[in-house]
Amino acid sequence: MEIRKLNMLRGLAALIVLITHFSDATGWLDTRLGGRAGQYGVMLFFMLSGFLMAYLYLDRDFNKQNIGRYALARIGRVIPLYLVVVLISYFSILSGFESLYSISETSYLISHLVFIKGESVLWTIAPEIQFYLLFIGFWFLAAWRPGYIYVLIFAILILLFLTNFPRPTGDIQGIPYDFHLFRSLPYFFIGVILGMNYKSFKVPAYLKSNWFVLALILIFILYPDFSPVKSDAKRKMWLNYEVLLVMSVVFFCIVYLVPDKNILLSNKVGDFLGKISYSLYLLHIPILVQLNKVALSVELKLVLFMISSLLAAYVSYRYFERPAAALIRHIASRKLRLRTASIS
Repeated sequence: MEIRKLNMLRGLAALIVLITHFSDATGWLDTRLGGRAGQYGVMLFFMLSGFLMAYLYLDRDFNKQNIGRYALARIGRVIPLYLVVVLISYFSILSGFESLYSISETSYLISHLVFIKGESVLWTIAPEIQFYLLFIGFWFLAAWRPGYIYVLIFAILILLFLTNFPRPTGDIQGIPYDFHLFRSLPYFFIGVILGMNYKSFKVPAYLKSNWFVLALILIFILYPDFSPVKSDAKRKMWLNYEVLLVMSVVFFCIVYLVPDKNILLSNKVGDFLGKISYSLYLLHIPILVQLNKVALSVELKLVLFMISSLLAAYVSYRYFERPAAALIRHIASRKLRLRTASIS
């Protein structure tokens, strides 16, 4: 069953990233909407990822067929557009043209293809793929002893805290790596915990209210230029459980306490933004870079940036993302039918 309001939440996460990058690049509003605040949008993406995986799969049988369906769904959603962006970035530089992202060396290309490093916003794809692999282990535990998932998550969270959320960097045989996984895991874990309990946890009717949508304001209070917080939590977002607490509260309020038919979250605009959010996230940086070279007022740049990004994302989703995912499913189902026929 689709949780429609999550479409708007996904779209909002993408818009937070877009506006932050625009503010930083152009100086709009004295960069007050920038200052790395786009990380909060990424945190929402990671929580959504954990939530949806747990919600959709943890109550299914852990078998080869279901794991295959899960892998196809994840691959079809993320991999095709990512590969196209990475390969275009590399070969365009190789051919002497301007690139989407700065992927100029073969070693750097390999690190992107094996998901151990990412240029600009592409860094988030590596931990996302690593989440997909990690989730299979959670799925196995859910089929065997679901309570162990909580024990494992809490143990890892304590370990991450004691080790100061490590971020290993370096190279392996000349192939650079930069693992953001350990700093991203807490947000994925929160999503998993909330997702695995969504179907069974019954919120009292008197607690549900459309007013809980105002919890989204807490995200903007976390922005470095607006935050009343004086600790380094306002700058080192991934290293503080205070930020994790606030983002978790926001996510819980939207998912559990806001009624499903809330008009601000469940609407056609939210559906549209949710569908194109991935393309919007991956494609907006090259558009921003090119647009920022033009001598225009910052307000006009903002309008053109948003229109161009939304249009590019829609075209990408409509004519590439969706057909590519459908093609992957078709090829996989055809192979399954052929294998079944040969066995028969």
